[in-house]
Amino acid sequence: MSERVYIFDTTLRDGEQSPGVSLNVNEKLQIARQLARLRVDVIEAGFPYTSPGDFKAVQAVAREVRGVTVAGLARSNFADIDAAWNALKEAEQPRIHVFIATSDIHLKYKLRKDREQVLEAAVAAVKHAKKYTSDVEFSAEDASRSDLDYLCRVLAAVIAAGATVVNIPDTVGYATPAEFGNFIRAIREKTPGIEKVVLSVHCHDDLGLAVANSLSAVLNGATQVEGTINGIGERAGNAALEEVIMALHTRRDIYGKTVGVVTEEIYRTSRLVSTLTGMPVQYNKAVVGKNAFAHESGIHQDGVLKERTTYEIMNPTMVGIPVSSLVLGKHSGRHAFRQRLIELGYDLSEEELNKAFIRFKELADRKKTITDEDLQAIVEGEIRQTPPTFELEYMHILSGTTVVPSATVGLVTGGEVIEEAACGDGPVDAIYRAVDKITGIRVTLVSYALDAVTGGKDALGSVTVKVQDERGKIFTGRDISTDVLEASARAYIDAINKIFHEMNGPSMQNRG
Repeated sequence: MSERVYIFDTTLRDGEQSPGVSLNVNEKLQIARQLARLRVDVIEAGFPYTSPGDFKAVQAVAREVRGVTVAGLARSNFADIDAAWNALKEAEQPRIHVFIATSDIHLKYKLRKDREQVLEAAVAAVKHAKKYTSDVEFSAEDASRSDLDYLCRVLAAVIAAGATVVNIPDTVGYATPAEFGNFIRAIREKTPGIEKVVLSVHCHDDLGLAVANSLSAVLNGATQVEGTINGIGERAGNAALEEVIMALHTRRDIYGKTVGVVTEEIYRTSRLVSTLTGMPVQYNKAVVGKNAFAHESGIHQDGVLKERTTYEIMNPTMVGIPVSSLVLGKHSGRHAFRQRLIELGYDLSEEELNKAFIRFKELADRKKTITDEDLQAIVEGEIRQTPPTFELEYMHILSGTTVVPSATVGLVTGGEVIEEAACGDGPVDAIYRAVDKITGIRVTLVSYALDAVTGGKDALGSVTVKVQDERGKIFTGRDISTDVLEASARAYIDAINKIFHEMNGPSMQNRG
């Protein structure tokens, strides 16, 4: 049995299917580059046939990201497979990932096919994909609720047809750890040729068991685990890869496996995915949550001060949570700023560095000390991926308990400042109404989230908004500032810029 477990990341495909998440091509590229730094084995970049935007995103990742296998998803039909290959063909290591359901409930109600028809379609799909690339993965959707003997027949047939990876999804998160582990063991025992291929699992978290099921599968012979960063995905999400990775790493005495991941990149990857998807990480989230390495109990604090391992089974630096002795403030220069960003793992271009440094200086005038969290928020919140059509020049707010809230906003566009004023239910609503007047773009505010990035009275406020345009598409905007009204305005303008960019330039929007 192999000592190595391969990590298959589907954040850009299954993860992006989280309700309310919509990433454009450049945001997908940014995440893909970070996943490559994390050194996952496979990046599933999207589902090329579903939309032109998804096709472009997969194509962009395939062209630009090296040192990792790039996969594209396809149903078991030739049109899907052809689209997947056309998107993937410039990848250094392309993989076509074909799937079809094998459970009787899916066959009867969704596919309306019998077992033999599904088996034939699966084999034909693998053979067609094999014409394009030697690396073909086959997934039996809803495998955990499939008849074992029939599933093994299908797996044996696709292996004979040339599949190099066979994947066993717990599509609806129904399995329990002992049950799923026994299921994987039985598949290994009953499927001819299974020893020649990578045996993968893809678990969903509907009962909160995705990570436990994945680890149980590894104990019983699975050699690839599929999941997402922060566990995002359909419904309750997928197996959280950072948890799987650190469980395998920390409890190698139990699992006896290694992974090729650079664990020090985990925290940064988590932050980036959270920022770009607009999905905050819960404070008590394992491995990457704000409280994962925090100790409030006096007994715990005393123990950690005497010996860290009394209450910490992982060193926070192991997952990339930064510890710095370099204090930055308004008198700090570019060299110290650049050096600290390098230590935090950020490799910025000169243009990006200049932009981040300007925001750093603005923030330093408001705060005595700039923390690592502040720097991360500046970089992740300020390095824009969409060319700004509208930029905030100024705003004036009138609000109080005895007046109608109003806002006067000035936006720069086309080299000139356009000003509008509006009233609203509150100051944020007034700002957004004024922005709407200037841009002329009609949107519905789907969600508004305000979070404190750092502590203290001068804490940075992070605002994430999601807006829906008239076509029903959702766009995410975000910004950070010590002034939450300023952050609210800039976040809303960020989302508007994305809509404007798609409507007036090449289609950049992507839905998984």
